Amino acid sequence: MTKLSVNINKFATLRNARGGNNPDVVKAAIDVQRFGADGVTVHPRPDERHIRYEDVRQIKKIITTEFNIEGNCREQSFVDLVLETKPTQVTLVPDVIGQLTSDHGWDTVMYKDYLKEKISVFKNAGIRVSIFVDPDILMVEGAAATGTDRIELYTEGYAKQFGVGSWDPIAIGSGVAPYVAAATKAKELGLGINAGHDLDLQNLKYLKKNIPWLDEVSIGHALICDAIYLGLENAVQLYRRQLG
Repeated sequence: MTKLSVNINKFATLRNARGGNNPDVVKAAIDVQRFGADGVTVHPRPDERHIRYEDVRQIKKIITTEFNIEGNCREQSFVDLVLETKPTQVTLVPDVIGQLTSDHGWDTVMYKDYLKEKISVFKNAGIRVSIFVDPDILMVEGAAATGTDRIELYTEGYAKQFGVGSWDPIAIGSGVAPYVAAATKAKELGLGINAGHDLDLQNLKYLKKNIPWLDEVSIGHALICDAIYLGLENAVQLYRRQLG
């Protein structure tokens, strides 16, 4: 079964826009689990423009499913926070300071030694590690050499191609093909496979159909946008159905 981890960053973005504690981010974490999510994802950044470090600490106290913390391991404060809260999984993303959203995967060949060092720190603390990668077989092979437990396929390219070719099976097929190839190689190398970025109710089922051995998808922006119209409980259930 492919697990659905709900990224709740957007709840924090809305809260921070007005100040106070509405919506309550911790309650959002409790509710998405109650509504059927298999996990909760957060991506704290140094400027705390959405999820704050203290949010992470408070959310850890109420987790009953899996807790996934995404972030840039170049930031020592992030490393310290992960080691303090000990989530189920840490997902390492090569963001830069002030980046709006994640937009590329690691160069696992260039940064192999660096990633090996950082990954060992988390694994020695009993934390499962996933690293963000583009759908490139060379990058997947490089990931395997770092000692990571999983990769997370960066799916923006697939989502864009799906949107452009939504009525063209050939275009959609060409969009998913590099992801299938990368996921197949990862499976051969014994890596777990996660996926995330711009996945939604339109494109999620097709990705799952073509990569049935996906371990987990992490979805935030689209699911929260759908929840505005459909309600949070309904949105979580609709996304779970796309995963079969």
